[in-house]
Amino acid sequence: MHIAVVNGPNLNLLGVREPGRYGTASLGDIEAAVRARASGLGVDISWLQSNHEGELIEAIQALRGNADGALINAAAFTHTSLAIRDAALAAEVPFVELHLTNIWAREEERGRSLLADLAVGVVAGFGAQSYILALEGLVGWLRRSAGAAKSVEV
Repeated sequence: MHIAVVNGPNLNLLGVREPGRYGTASLGDIEAAVRARASGLGVDISWLQSNHEGELIEAIQALRGNADGALINAAAFTHTSLAIRDAALAAEVPFVELHLTNIWAREEERGRSLLADLAVGVVAGFGAQSYILALEGLVGWLRRSAGAAKSVEV
């Protein structure tokens, strides 16, 4: 099973950007923890971070046929990018939207997600642990879905 992790703008600054809000773990620290957990689950991970909307769109489009699922932390683009939403819709790959903070407890603008209704689930507010929770949730969802599909084929 292959899971792609797509990270949006400013996440490259984790560990130094507002540590009181986002924690002290760097994105590299989070990636190492996700890879370790994925290995324990028997899952292959690819990882991308970009501050550029177009690069994120291309990465999400490329998921189609190349990933079984995705974890998407679109960061601020979650609230503003119809183009990222359209890419996720076109990719037709199950994904979990995730955030380090509880976006509904922040500025009003952050309480709107353009991705949530397309996602199989949303994990928010658990800091770096949000990535692990999202990974475990998605892997479980994909395995249950595969089992359900097999039972229908019988």
